[in-house]
Amino acid sequence: MVKQKTIQSEISLTGVGLHTGKEVKMTFKPAPINNGFTFVRVDLEGSPIIEADANYVVNTQRGTNLEKLGVKIQTSEHVLAAFVGLDVDNVIIELNESEPPIMDGSSKFFVEAIEKVGTVEQDAVRKYYVVKEVISFVDEATGSEIIVMPSDDYQVTAMVDFGTKVLGTQNATLKNIADFKTEISDARTFSFLHELENLLNDGLIKGGDLNNAIVYVDKEISPETMENLKKAFGKEHISVKENGILDNLTLHYPNEAARHKLLDVIGDLALIGIRIKGKVIANKPGHYVNTQFAKKMAKIIKIEQKNHIPVYDLNLPPLMDIHQIMNILPHRPPFLLIDRIIEMSSTHVVGMKNVTMNENFFVGHFPDAPVMPGVLIVEAMAQSGGILVLSTVPDPENYLTYFMKIDNVKFKHKVLPGDTLIFKCDLITPIRRGICHMQANAYANGKLVAEAELMAQIAKKQ
Repeated sequence: MVKQKTIQSEISLTGVGLHTGKEVKMTFKPAPINNGFTFVRVDLEGSPIIEADANYVVNTQRGTNLEKLGVKIQTSEHVLAAFVGLDVDNVIIELNESEPPIMDGSSKFFVEAIEKVGTVEQDAVRKYYVVKEVISFVDEATGSEIIVMPSDDYQVTAMVDFGTKVLGTQNATLKNIADFKTEISDARTFSFLHELENLLNDGLIKGGDLNNAIVYVDKEISPETMENLKKAFGKEHISVKENGILDNLTLHYPNEAARHKLLDVIGDLALIGIRIKGKVIANKPGHYVNTQFAKKMAKIIKIEQKNHIPVYDLNLPPLMDIHQIMNILPHRPPFLLIDRIIEMSSTHVVGMKNVTMNENFFVGHFPDAPVMPGVLIVEAMAQSGGILVLSTVPDPENYLTYFMKIDNVKFKHKVLPGDTLIFKCDLITPIRRGICHMQANAYANGKLVAEAELMAQIAKKQ
């Protein structure tokens, strides 16, 4: 079980937005479990919140820009990459402008801020999406493509080909996210001279200077362009180095452009909203293809989570039969509502019940049209969870289980005589002091029939 993490205390950074040119203060704050990454515009009335969600991407011109209910966050990718790269799950990011400070054009300063305050484990298990087959997205207009394939770890490879002599083809690979700080975080954003001219003409990069963006010179610089660059960057002299970049910068790596593209991929894919166990290969990545891929992944994951029906071979010998169950649970017929335990680990349990016509409750619950009461389905799920929590004590026969809380209960389909119910309970948080907090789902006939978030506690018999 990998636990979720947040930062230990808040920390602020100040700087200039690359495209807005405005001074901005950004504050990282610890966030509760399952919060994910949320941006808060403290300069606006009500301090509106924008979640780091691919569905809020509205524009990818020179950055990944989010918008929710008219509230915008620009150039979110470098900050998000820093949190993913340092293995953080939950953070509140407060801004008094729409755009985080560009700093030096990389994630370096954000990484240093996170390390300065440190991280702390939280009382919740991190969720992953395990990639089981190749998933891809292709931008036909540009030929850009991103695929993800099965892998035990999150790995990213970026391959770039800009078709220019000054940059050419570059590759970068991150095999272990733990290496993000040393191999990727200080790779700075870049632009080609012809793009720079367009950006200046469009009123963008107002906060840009030669210290926060690498400029590759892919064309002759006319005297007029040279004067415009001097004015834009506030420099008296600008020249081109032998390696084809404007002066005042020294490359950190020969393939710094590819490493920065990889950084962008990590930041953009954070918008999926869940950690990935898979290998990502991005060919000619950009914010548009990155975020379209993130949207596709988020949709696939949502559908799979909604429709996922676990399959178990009921012909195999059970982990526990009814006699072993009664050695652990204090319940007895007619209120013992599980027949078998099929599977169990330290974080989950799977139980089963055969629903028959001679159930005690069918005598009074719609005798002419028997339907298993929903409250008893919830009770059966809780009894399955009770097996899990009681298995943590050496003398379960001396304990009783009591409900503490039931949340988010939904009944989706009827359960009738002849159905076989499967109950799957997964811990939401680790068991502490005999308290079991779990997500419980009930399945029958290949469908999810009921779900609930349950909390119960075991206590010694008096």
